[in-house]
Amino acid sequence: MNKHILITMLENNFFKELQAFVFKTFKKELPVEAVYHNFNHTFEVVTAANEIATAQEISEENKEVLLIACWFHDIGVIKGARDHEEISKKMASKYLKEAGFSEEKITKVCSVIDATRMPQQPKNALDEIICDADLFHIGSDDFKEKTSLLRIEWEEFCNKSFNEIDWLKKNLEFLEGHKYFTDYAFNKLNKQKTQNWLKIKKDLKKAEEKAEEQKQKNKLKKKDLKRKKAKEERPEKGVETMYRVTLRNHIKLSDIADTKANILLSVSAIILSIALSNLFPKLDKPDNAYLIFPTIIFLLITVVTMIFSILSTRPKVTSGKFTKEDIKNKKVNLLFFGNFYKMPLQDFQDGMSELMNDKEYLYKSLNMDLYYLGLVLQRKYKLLRIAYNIFMVGIVLSVIAFILSFEFFGVPGAEDLINEVTTAVEG
Repeated sequence: MNKHILITMLENNFFKELQAFVFKTFKKELPVEAVYHNFNHTFEVVTAANEIATAQEISEENKEVLLIACWFHDIGVIKGARDHEEISKKMASKYLKEAGFSEEKITKVCSVIDATRMPQQPKNALDEIICDADLFHIGSDDFKEKTSLLRIEWEEFCNKSFNEIDWLKKNLEFLEGHKYFTDYAFNKLNKQKTQNWLKIKKDLKKAEEKAEEQKQKNKLKKKDLKRKKAKEERPEKGVETMYRVTLRNHIKLSDIADTKANILLSVSAIILSIALSNLFPKLDKPDNAYLIFPTIIFLLITVVTMIFSILSTRPKVTSGKFTKEDIKNKKVNLLFFGNFYKMPLQDFQDGMSELMNDKEYLYKSLNMDLYYLGLVLQRKYKLLRIAYNIFMVGIVLSVIAFILSFEFFGVPGAEDLINEVTTAVEG
């Protein structure tokens, strides 16, 4: 069977619609924690199955059954990882019945989906192909990347946890017990699979050596802790803990504010780019003149939102200089880089020595640090709140403006324009 026939099958209308259905289902319903069993994995399995089926000279009818099973084999993960094959078979049966497939062919598809259950136990040639396609990655260069995604999925989606050594042992055990069923997969992938196995053995040895080294370090740490517990706690320890926790909380709040501002900037930039590429080109037509006013509102709100987001993250640095008189009068906070970054090293060291030898000055500097961090946070969150309010209200006003424009000034074809813009935004 030549490659042209294979590509033709994949590009017929039925398989295009099937691919679109699977993509839409994963996009809307797949839990975010499922980072491995997703559309990308499904597409890779379909591609691998095509490749193997061509090499094994499978008939067109059987190949159709195989490819359908590949598209549906992991779709049941949207309802959970446990026994997802049963959900996959039900969804496949419903879809194929609506598409007019016979019960006999639907049964074959469900049987092939069943073959993907672990441990693999294929019963026929189609089962063998989908089994090899499903684990195609263990004989590829991106094996480590794929297994890392699988580990994350198990930990976040399946409530399973592994330390590094246990995970490597599990991978090693799996590779040692795995075999490819088709001649094509064995010839193409077994060499790289062996290299992956050797790499895991090497990583496991390093991890075990590192764990043993850490174990010895922990023993030494326990001895140090016993010595520290024997000493009386200093009275200042509670105060130091207070400063440390408070400063850390301030920094975290600042990071959160910056993250929120970046999110708003990104969303605004995306909206702006979509509007410029999909909406603006239509405004030069006289029939679309009624769109100018809502478009201006839409863009104005987006730009203003971006301005306030930028203002909330814009840094402000002071002069970077201080004098010995400032230190003597305890007016400068040496713990903030903006007060010393232009000073010579020797002057800074002298100032820090003065600070460390004067407990009152030290605590005063820490208080100043907390205070000014609080002022910065107040400014950030104030501007950020304004930006979010503008964005929220602006989006609503923009939508209302567009609706009113289409309602009172729209022309024939307006509905098509709405659909085009909506499709662009979703894309």
